[in-house]
Amino acid sequence: MADQITKRAENYSQWYNDLVVKADLAEQSAVRGCMVIKPYGYAIWEKMQRVLDDKFKAVGVQNAYFPLFIPKSFFSREAEHVAGFAKECAVVTHHRLMNDPDGRGVVVDPSARLEEELIVRPTSETIIWNTYKNWITSWRDLPILCNQWCNVVRWEMRTRLFLRTAEFLWQEGHTAHATREEAVEEATRMVNVYADFARGTMALPVIIGHKSPNERFAGALDTLTIEAMMQDGKALQAGTSHFLGQNFAKSFDVQFTNKEGQLEYVWATSWGVSTRLMGALIMAHGDDNGLVLPPALAPIQIVMVPIFRKPEEQAAVLEKMHQVKQELEALGHTVRIDDRDTLRPGFKFAEWELKGVPVRLAMGPRDLENGTVEVARRDTLTKETMSLDGIGAHIHGLLEDIQANIYRKAFDWREANVEKCDSWEEFKEKIQTGKFLLCHWDGTAETEQKIKDETKATIRCIPVDSFVCEEEGVDIYSGKPSRQRVVFAISY
Repeated sequence: MADQITKRAENYSQWYNDLVVKADLAEQSAVRGCMVIKPYGYAIWEKMQRVLDDKFKAVGVQNAYFPLFIPKSFFSREAEHVAGFAKECAVVTHHRLMNDPDGRGVVVDPSARLEEELIVRPTSETIIWNTYKNWITSWRDLPILCNQWCNVVRWEMRTRLFLRTAEFLWQEGHTAHATREEAVEEATRMVNVYADFARGTMALPVIIGHKSPNERFAGALDTLTIEAMMQDGKALQAGTSHFLGQNFAKSFDVQFTNKEGQLEYVWATSWGVSTRLMGALIMAHGDDNGLVLPPALAPIQIVMVPIFRKPEEQAAVLEKMHQVKQELEALGHTVRIDDRDTLRPGFKFAEWELKGVPVRLAMGPRDLENGTVEVARRDTLTKETMSLDGIGAHIHGLLEDIQANIYRKAFDWREANVEKCDSWEEFKEKIQTGKFLLCHWDGTAETEQKIKDETKATIRCIPVDSFVCEEEGVDIYSGKPSRQRVVFAISY
């Protein structure tokens, strides 16, 4: 199985593509730039959804659903917003097809042109704030904390499974508040929810920080981000939370009467993560044998492979395996017995390694006699023979250790590939080797753009919780004064 995927050292990009397809996560569809998420890949996404949804609800967020189609006029109300998405918008112009009278098949019915063209949502701020106008009149109606799980369309020219597709799945939270302070607090709370999920569930170390003005969400006054390092040293933006100020409230005239009886515009945030997290999971932890899934997200946490030659051996081994399976499931774990009798055990071992199952148990007639089982862990590719006595408690603890070890490995990798840099020549060389460079920046969009034009590197964030370095210095490019280092990297 492992020989089906390109080695990371040979071609990291091809390794990623091979792994997505060979591990049955996703594949290209008949629609250019769109993907089919296969059952195994979708099962991982469902686990992400479940954990995140619980975290959202724990801080008072409720789920809702808003239309897929947005009137084009809504976008023109917020200039920065439309400028940020205009090139990626898909537009619906007609609502009916007809048989071509000249026999050329099905064509658009010219009489069915829409009075106003509709945008297939690239994000939902405009349609949601038009709706909030109907929901909000008084300070008593606030705050509103809504989230929706949905799909969005951004007509990307260059696509890549999970990382950048024309249509993708995500969640988008949209909140409304009475004061600036409450909205800023909400944006900060949600980026920390994302960071907690990335670190605790995905075993993915992330840096929380502010985006530079060039990298902010279109229409936001401030964007908070979590940035992760992939194994090639490139950055991946894993989630964002935006303080929108009163921009959208003013665009859609969403006002409320405050406690003093005065009219004010509402304050807003929005925040989201997408199926791009699947790409992060693959690239942060995978190896040359395939996926390495943290137990918290593995659809199958333990796979059991019986080894036998005779039917009676098969029956006896499977009977014991079902007993062990019940014990493990009682502890809350997902278990599969791979009882396919058309495949050799070695093939099964390689297949489940490729799919990243955290723990594999193998048992044959001799193990049955000795009361033992072979336990293999995916993260270290090590195995040992263990007693079946207390096996449930042992595997439970082993899964916790695997979760922690996967995080520790990714954390150590990142720490070894982040460094300060004060020389422009050194910057140009090191940024191409795959590193996060902590550099001084003069705070201007012009300097940031010039650095991007010359090296493709961008400011991933102005860090607030990791690698914070407030010190006097000079900009890496312009030589102008700077008081803080920021994180530069080449990103996906």
